[in-house]
Amino acid sequence: MKLHDLKPAEGSKGREKRIGRGEGSGHGGTSTRGHKGAQARSGYSRKIGFEGGQMPIQRRLPKFGFKNPTRVEYSVVNVAALQALSEKLGVNVIDIDTLRNAGLVGAKELVKVLGNGDLTAKLEVSANAFSKSAIAKIEALGGKATII
Repeated sequence: MKLHDLKPAEGSKGREKRIGRGEGSGHGGTSTRGHKGAQARSGYSRKIGFEGGQMPIQRRLPKFGFKNPTRVEYSVVNVAALQALSEKLGVNVIDIDTLRNAGLVGAKELVKVLGNGDLTAKLEVSANAFSKSAIAKIEALGGKATII
């Protein structure tokens, strides 16, 4: 096969519709626009999302998702980070101010301690919330987890 042998598929290329060229063309009269209505007029342009006066789908469907206005968001600190902090500072009592000074949590953030990592030191930790695994790890070594 060569370039000059290429042809479009059979039936894929029809004759051009010559609209508005009299009755003999088969497309005279209304020029394929039907009878009356906005689409039959010149200058018509359909608005985006317009469905002929029916309530458009973007107004029929609800907005998705939900933002809970009373959600409480915590800044999380793992047990492994507490272990590293106690080794670095040489302290056994860790509270929110200690965590803020160390740069682990922001100034006005609530703190939740999670039980990810290992703990070897006996610590007294006070925070806004604890996970069950964090409490178990802290209390297993004789430490204390205090919820503020």
